[in-house]
Amino acid sequence: MANRSENIHPDFEGMLRRADKEKLLGQRALVLWLTGLSGSGKSTIAKALERKLHEAGRMTALLDGDNIRSGLNRNLGFSVEERVENIRRISEVAKLFLENGIITLASFVSPGKDIREMARQIIGPDDFFEIFVDCPLEECEARDVKGLYKKARAGEIRNFTGIDAPFEAPEAPALTLYTKEESVEESVRRIMEFIKDKIELR
Repeated sequence: MANRSENIHPDFEGMLRRADKEKLLGQRALVLWLTGLSGSGKSTIAKALERKLHEAGRMTALLDGDNIRSGLNRNLGFSVEERVENIRRISEVAKLFLENGIITLASFVSPGKDIREMARQIIGPDDFFEIFVDCPLEECEARDVKGLYKKARAGEIRNFTGIDAPFEAPEAPALTLYTKEESVEESVRRIMEFIKDKIELR
């Protein structure tokens, strides 16, 4: 059987450019990549941020871990290889939204530096902004909003980030949110301030 990749011939000639889409929407696209432990507040902040941007007349897309794994990536587990493939697919989707002028919010544990760097390279370093949702493990575990830490401690979930699988904190994130001390509103306000000039058309 012939290698299927040999029969694929991308053709982008004649397609509308990203700049055309951004002009129509009146905004510059980017990808905000929220990373942090389960329970740190990533999804809550991303949802509140999406609503704030929507109210400001911005076109957005929100990619969230559980939602993606229930659809696009439902065939993937949590092995090292599958985690990499999960983030690769998500990054490609985020890039598609980016190329269509959409402000994209990606909320994923994405525990390893290598897989976040892969996402950065797929999306493009100039358009990828890593936001570290920093919350101590003990606080995340105390919240345990999904009951996952309890299951991980009981051995019912293996390779759970923060318990028996590592989380590598970003070394130089574009922005760090300290969600043990900050309210959701304060975190959203800080992100809005951070992106204010970045999403304006030049």
